[in-house]
Amino acid sequence: MRTYEEHLAAVRAALPQPRVVSTPLSSAFGRRAAATYRAEHNLPPFDNSQMDGYALPTTHGGTFTVGRTIAAGDPPGDLTEGTALPIMTGAKVPEGTATIVPVEHCEPPHFPEEGATVTVPAAPEQFIRRAGSDVQAGTTLINEHALLDAPSIATLASQGLTEVLTFAPARILICTGGAEIGGAGEATIPDSNAPMLAALATQYGIEVAGFVRTNDDPSALRADLAEAVITHRPDVIVTSGGISHGKFEVIRQIFEEDGWFGHVAQQPGGPQGLSRLGEVPVVCFPGNPISTLVSFRLHLAPIIGHAPAPFRAHLTEPAEGLNNREQFRRGTISISDGIAQASFLGGTSSHLMSQAIGATALIRIPANTQLSAGDLVEVFPLS
Repeated sequence: MRTYEEHLAAVRAALPQPRVVSTPLSSAFGRRAAATYRAEHNLPPFDNSQMDGYALPTTHGGTFTVGRTIAAGDPPGDLTEGTALPIMTGAKVPEGTATIVPVEHCEPPHFPEEGATVTVPAAPEQFIRRAGSDVQAGTTLINEHALLDAPSIATLASQGLTEVLTFAPARILICTGGAEIGGAGEATIPDSNAPMLAALATQYGIEVAGFVRTNDDPSALRADLAEAVITHRPDVIVTSGGISHGKFEVIRQIFEEDGWFGHVAQQPGGPQGLSRLGEVPVVCFPGNPISTLVSFRLHLAPIIGHAPAPFRAHLTEPAEGLNNREQFRRGTISISDGIAQASFLGGTSSHLMSQAIGATALIRIPANTQLSAGDLVEVFPLS
């Protein structure tokens, strides 16, 4: 029986390395950077005004002649003694500017015509955004593997970049079903795992290449999968169900010869499988919905997706570990006075899908332990 870490390592070794692609910056949100990016120039690139006001050659105030207006994007020109230059927010500050005073603090409190006079109060150096005050040239902006969020996109754009190297999202082919799934008979149930897997893929930045429904005919299913691989060209096939020891475990029948099927010392999600169809790796999860969800989060999302890193939190109630198996229980995380607290949500059975609604984390309960409220445990965020 494998440990969680052993199976995670086995899955990681079996899956392909992500592809590096050049991506328009406008399409890079939510991807991970495939290179480290450093600033080519300062940000801001020049001293600029933080306010609509007057650029002044002194901090002492007084009455000044109003010069020409400096709009954002205009060359600033020269600032001479006795002159106050109207300057707009974002405009480049002229050489010799000692301070900027907002127009509403002056008399008159609006911009008069060029050549008029304005009385300005004394003010210290203020409202000048200095070149490089946000980023200095040579500073690392984005590290390789960093998730590109909106501020990252803006920062890269501010350096004049229009394309960046990213890791292409992994593409998965989802295979679910069985004779008891999706039929019209009184002993059949709807397929909840396929839409759940698709939702999980989207949540973790993984593309769904296509879907295949299983049936209980191994030859027909293998042919369907082979055709889907040619059509959709997935990086990974992900299956749910059909891997235990029953009479109709069709996934195991197809893939066991070329792979590994066994148990991981965890609950839910103990039965697991790992194989190949030609050159395409196949990751096989158990069919109970919660087992599928937990398996995806623990064994697939951290490798080909954007799963948040686990951290430690304090239990809010006691917990007893199982004999020789770890538990990954659904729960919620709250922060109180800067301390993370983990609370259980719903029951432990692997079919209780509705009781997982609202869960924000998986709480790891080690085997053969008796935990008290306040004890530290590892938690795996679900989003």
